[in-house]
Amino acid sequence: MTIDVDAANKVLGGLRPFPVAVTTIDGGFANGLMSLSAGSMSIVPELPRATVSLTKYNKTHDMVLSSGIFVMHLLSAVPEQLDASLDILMTLGGSSGRDGGKISKLRTKTGVTGAPILLDAHSYVETRVMATLDVEESTIFVGDVVAAEILNPGERLRIGEAWGKLPAEWIEQYETNHVPQLESARAYRSAARS
Repeated sequence: MTIDVDAANKVLGGLRPFPVAVTTIDGGFANGLMSLSAGSMSIVPELPRATVSLTKYNKTHDMVLSSGIFVMHLLSAVPEQLDASLDILMTLGGSSGRDGGKISKLRTKTGVTGAPILLDAHSYVETRVMATLDVEESTIFVGDVVAAEILNPGERLRIGEAWGKLPAEWIEQYETNHVPQLESARAYRSAARS
């Protein structure tokens, strides 16, 4: 069976329009990353849940697995907030937490779980993990929402808009840094098929 990979990626990419900043804390160390695999997980309005898929390559993955806490932030597209949104995206998406603290470069407050809340984000939901699903190269985390807030009302930033405004040199560095993550994901998939 042959899969039209381009068609599959176009369909699936259309389901991930919003870049999401994910933060957590474990053992007193705060960290975060950017994800395009996040969303709502409950149809019960008074019992909201959020979900995020994190690759096992990332330090944030291990920290969420250990602490059972994650905060999912949407970014703002409002012109006066756009620079702050792009700063969050470049800070959390541009380097590994294994290379040092990223969160200290951003404006934060402490959430009810102890995890950092990004003050320049559009909004957030703070969660406690209630279930996980191992999917070879990633883990899908489902969290019960314990706090939520709209910090900066207005339109939310879409990935296409964000990518079009990021500096070319940052995109080039991101793509270089992304190679080991892709290699790790392929290795997990290969090992699972062996």
